[in-house]
Amino acid sequence: MATWNSRGLRGSTLEELINRTNEQYREKGLALIQKIPTPITPVRMDKENRHITLAYFEQRSTVDYIGAVQGIPLCFDAKECSADTFPLMNIHPHQVKFMEEFEKQGGVAFFLIFFSSEDLFYYLPLRRLLVFWRRMEEGGRKSFRREELEDSFYLKKKSGFLVPYLDGVKLDLENRD
Repeated sequence: MATWNSRGLRGSTLEELINRTNEQYREKGLALIQKIPTPITPVRMDKENRHITLAYFEQRSTVDYIGAVQGIPLCFDAKECSADTFPLMNIHPHQVKFMEEFEKQGGVAFFLIFFSSEDLFYYLPLRRLLVFWRRMEEGGRKSFRREELEDSFYLKKKSGFLVPYLDGVKLDLENRD
């Protein structure tokens, strides 16, 4: 049973940036993406401040976000990394399985990685993650380095969007044809 503690707040700034971007996409009629809450059961509460101090997850989370972009189903998970090497242990096998099944149904699945030390956002298509994942499963590196990533999937800030991940979706779809 997994328990919740303050470690989970590490990605809250990233989450806020993505949530605001999702609002912008919705307001402009470009996409409808929702944050998927992870159901928790509180165990201990600070009654004075009305805060949950200990809880357990009711079920494993699959992805952070799900929705549609111009009629295309989309799901993604957001990860933050403070180094140039991303540990694959930050991604869980059930997430990869869900994303593979999602894409088999015609959707687009990806990871949005924020390299915080460089202030860079990266769109990692599921098919590219699978290369690293399979390498790990075959006894290779349990991480990937930024230098192994394709430059074209770094997201450039533009047009007032905080995390312009639809640019990555567009490129991802173009590379599938």
